[in-house]
Amino acid sequence: MFKKKWLAVIAVAVASSAVITGAAYAQKRSANGNTAAASYASQDDNFLALRDASRANNADKAELLASTLSDYDIPSYVDYYRLKPLIKDLVAPQSQIREYLARYDGSAIADRLRNDWLLELGKAGDWTTFDEQYPKFVLDDDTQLKCYALTSAALKGTNVAAEARALLTTPKDFGQGCTDLIGTLAQNGQFTADDVWFQIRQAVEAGFGGVARRMTPYIDADDSQVVQAIDKSPLVIARGAGTDRVSHELFILALGRVAKTDTGRAAAALNASSDQLTSSERSLAWAQIALQSALKLEPQAVDYWRQVKDNAGNAALSMDAYQWRVRSALRAGDWKLVRSGIVAMPAALRSDPTWIYWMGRADQLEGKSGQAQQQFQSIADQTNFYGQLALEELGQKIIAVSSTQAFSPAEMAPMANNQGFRRALRFFDMNLRFEGVREWNWELRSMTDRQLLAAAEFARQNNVLDRMVNTSDRTKVEVDFNQRFPSPHRDVMTTNTQSLGLDMAWVYGVIRQESRFVRSARSHVGASGLMQVMPTTARWVAKKIGLNGFTNDQISDVNTNILLGTNYLSMVLSDLDGSQALASAAYNAGPGRPRAWRSTLPGTVEGAVFAESIPFSETRGYVKNVLSNATYYAALFDGKPQSLKARLGTVAPKGFVESALP
Repeated sequence: MFKKKWLAVIAVAVASSAVITGAAYAQKRSANGNTAAASYASQDDNFLALRDASRANNADKAELLASTLSDYDIPSYVDYYRLKPLIKDLVAPQSQIREYLARYDGSAIADRLRNDWLLELGKAGDWTTFDEQYPKFVLDDDTQLKCYALTSAALKGTNVAAEARALLTTPKDFGQGCTDLIGTLAQNGQFTADDVWFQIRQAVEAGFGGVARRMTPYIDADDSQVVQAIDKSPLVIARGAGTDRVSHELFILALGRVAKTDTGRAAAALNASSDQLTSSERSLAWAQIALQSALKLEPQAVDYWRQVKDNAGNAALSMDAYQWRVRSALRAGDWKLVRSGIVAMPAALRSDPTWIYWMGRADQLEGKSGQAQQQFQSIADQTNFYGQLALEELGQKIIAVSSTQAFSPAEMAPMANNQGFRRALRFFDMNLRFEGVREWNWELRSMTDRQLLAAAEFARQNNVLDRMVNTSDRTKVEVDFNQRFPSPHRDVMTTNTQSLGLDMAWVYGVIRQESRFVRSARSHVGASGLMQVMPTTARWVAKKIGLNGFTNDQISDVNTNILLGTNYLSMVLSDLDGSQALASAAYNAGPGRPRAWRSTLPGTVEGAVFAESIPFSETRGYVKNVLSNATYYAALFDGKPQSLKARLGTVAPKGFVESALP
């Protein structure tokens, strides 16, 4: 029995109670009508101010600014930013929202507004309107909305438990919609206590304690008990596992928290209380410890994973846990555990090219060459890291042949006349990349390969190389490697790489991943330009190479950015024994981290094993993408087949010494 028997569901009658009527809205506007609009230098400045006001949910300021833009050339966005603050809490009359959706039907921004509206409808529990509008949401890429849709179905008596379990795997995306779904399913019996505890465990494991706490009304535990397991975990494990279900679950939660800093202490506590736990609970507890040990690349991680048995408890591992069990096995060279770990994964993970490839490798080592060939063949046509490696396992090398025929005026005219592309280019000119990318990508949804290639060519003609790359990347059969792997600023790049003895293909592979050739690119941490150089790194490199008079505003200059970036890459590569895998990791995460990571290796491993077991998800993806990119660039530059495996090489352990590089 649950302690709190309630559902966070509001009936349906929001139209009359939660919505300000059109008359009330007009009256409110009239009351503010004497406020003067801010004066800006241009209509574009007014538009940018409108965007900021709308994002801040300042409805009054948004309305005043929008009134100055009656003849602006992107009216759909003016109207969107005027209306968006009034969507929050369903302030705007439904008639106003519906009128907007009808006026701009089929546009990217109308789909965005419907997304905003659906979130508010779900939060308010207006399932009648939600169910009417949700099928019209084209992108359907919002996890919260998917949760609200399942909640609506569950309230009507549909069993959605299986769909919910498949969806609820990423706590950072949950929000109110997904925690409400968990509560709804717990209350109507579609989710068991096991399901709810799994979600709490998964949230705590991922570092989202607030998400976990929002689920405490649906378990037989007080919020304070869960908080103590999270914030005072050493005290909880010191008390032992206890004798009841709640105590066991809190003990398991606390073990995972303690293991973040001291896996040995957590393992000792588990061993001391092991007899008090069921077999399934012991598996879950060892998985909590093993995951934290794996993320720290501890050699004992694989031993902890071996304690996680293939029983009922094993079915409740998080997606991270399933994957890190196999990564730990790869580092340890335990191919039996690699195989069993992949077999135990949910189907969604097993079908990922990563685990298809490693299953093929496990098959090879067991002498199951036929099965291995099938695994490799199933992904060898994919132009990604594991597709390339699979191709090599089939005895082939990586090539990059582009045979795209020239585009006729009849093929290019629809691209030039495409209103979404025109809006995207307008936004790019204003450095509104988020809006520009949304408009551009919206237009690609139903294009054929040939149309996508023409759209990519249109992007090239307008010097929007990131859109050229991303658009061309979408083709399935007809592939243009020159579009996918452009090499602008070739003269500057050649000069710098030749003087440093750097592999130009690798440097282009870095740039393609860092900035997609957007010269004005700037990261959230302050890295700038094509090679995304940090200001502190830029100053350090400038001093090292004798670039006198350097100032930070020079980082965005293409020539200076490439000069600094290539010199830093050269220094990092030298510092890490010429390994492109290690140096790529260093360029993304700093040179100290890959040095520490390699020092934990049990012995020499393939470069692919090192790359796959990088504990930072961003850096792991970065290294794989950079070296995949570099292999295609080398094929284009050299005009002959290439080997990604040779580029990856091997990585051997080496005593960890702090690098002098920043």
